[in-house]
Amino acid sequence: MSSNLLEQIKKVTVVVADTGDIGAIAKFTPRDATTNPSLITAAAQMPEYQDIVNQTLLKAKQDLGAGAEEAEILSLAFDRLAVSFGLKILEIIPGRVSTEVDARLSYDTEATVKKARDLIAQYEAAGISKERVLIKIASTWEGIRAAEILEKEGIHCNLTLLFGMHQAIACAEAGVTLISPFVGRILDWYKKETGRESYAPAEDPGVISVTNIYNYYKKFGYKTEVMGASFRNLGEITELAGCDLLTISPQLLAELQSTIGELPRKLDPEKAAAMSIEKISMDKATYDKMHVEDRMANEKLDEGIKGFTKALETLEKLLAEQLAKLEASDTKKVA
Repeated sequence: MSSNLLEQIKKVTVVVADTGDIGAIAKFTPRDATTNPSLITAAAQMPEYQDIVNQTLLKAKQDLGAGAEEAEILSLAFDRLAVSFGLKILEIIPGRVSTEVDARLSYDTEATVKKARDLIAQYEAAGISKERVLIKIASTWEGIRAAEILEKEGIHCNLTLLFGMHQAIACAEAGVTLISPFVGRILDWYKKETGRESYAPAEDPGVISVTNIYNYYKKFGYKTEVMGASFRNLGEITELAGCDLLTISPQLLAELQSTIGELPRKLDPEKAAAMSIEKISMDKATYDKMHVEDRMANEKLDEGIKGFTKALETLEKLLAEQLAKLEASDTKKVA
């Protein structure tokens, strides 16, 4: 008798939970988990996490002292909130959690490196080894250079908002630990561009992109892991069975768990090693040229950074409102 698809995919691929909801992570027992500002914003509005939010805000204000600007308090609170959720997640999972650098720093190598070091320092102060944390950085040329510096310091990175082969190759040559190509967002772009309503899983442009990246990495022996991300449907996931990792939302994890059937392995390192693939040497000029020529990757990277920035600004607004309530409450207590 066939088992459910979640059990089967876990035999050939590391399953990662794409959520900030700690309850969902506990339910589906993934090895790793990944978050981003959108997911943390959603989690921060859940009643069960209000204590974490409130304590983080008050501690940030206290540590910065009297006279601290609100923007400074909110920035520190966001970083600490991301780490607080990360620490809660690490209590449940055996593996690693991905914590994201502020998307507004995506084109600033130096600032990205500084922020990543700060995040790792917070985890280490809480007793968590940097081996259990992946710093999530956008796959701009500047972000990839930051990751290269961090990896040499033993700080492992997850390069996100990845849509093109040029980004993937640059990451591998920089020695990045892991990349997160966005399957569903690539599909979104092609559906809008072509007017097609749907694609069969094997023809899905996002699936094809991740398959090509996986085969390239295995062909040339790169150690960088491929983690398919941003899925729109079950077919995209099953078509990538065998990928190093897949990060999946709770909704789609539930669908995998409730679906019985056979799940053949689609991606295989031995088959990839035997393929005829041309190797591309990546420098900034080549990266920039390929990025301009790949309109989809160009547009989706820009859109993704703006989207993560907007999510962060939404979270900061939410935190500002909550801080005002806490301050008003403290004033009443004093009065």
